[in-house]
Amino acid sequence: MGRIAVVAMLLATALSACGVAPVPPDDRAAQSRRAAVVRAGDVTVRASVVPTATLNEAVARQYGIERSPRSVLLLVGVREGPERQETALPARIRGNVIDLRGVRQPLELREVRSGDAGSDPQQALLDYVGVVRVTPPDTLRFDLEIVTEDGVRSELRFSRDVYPQ
Repeated sequence: MGRIAVVAMLLATALSACGVAPVPPDDRAAQSRRAAVVRAGDVTVRASVVPTATLNEAVARQYGIERSPRSVLLLVGVREGPERQETALPARIRGNVIDLRGVRQPLELREVRSGDAGSDPQQALLDYVGVVRVTPPDTLRFDLEIVTEDGVRSELRFSRDVYPQ
């Protein structure tokens, strides 16, 4: 038993000397919040995952979401056109999310409109939001199928790590 402990300690020391420093939690959280993007022709789909506990009250209220350390917000935007000149597109989004244990949750996304559509419809934003239950730490795999009103079909698959808040 003593030799096993010594070997384990030597192995741990050797691995730590390899120059691979653990990623600080703040950096991991920032990396896990980056947008996943897919482009099909002139259509761009962006999806972001944000812990609901980190949302400020106004944003949570705008999206009609309860803040909780055990849920994340999935925000999906479908846009058409060149970057910085994009317009929001209505779409049908279906999908599911799978955690590390293999538990599958169907995604229920709803449309959220914001901005000023009164004088210029292109100024209005159209996004899709859904809430996913999670027990951090975990890794969630998102599988989305997006179909625009014009029939442009996209698939977006990505994973995000979720850390305790």
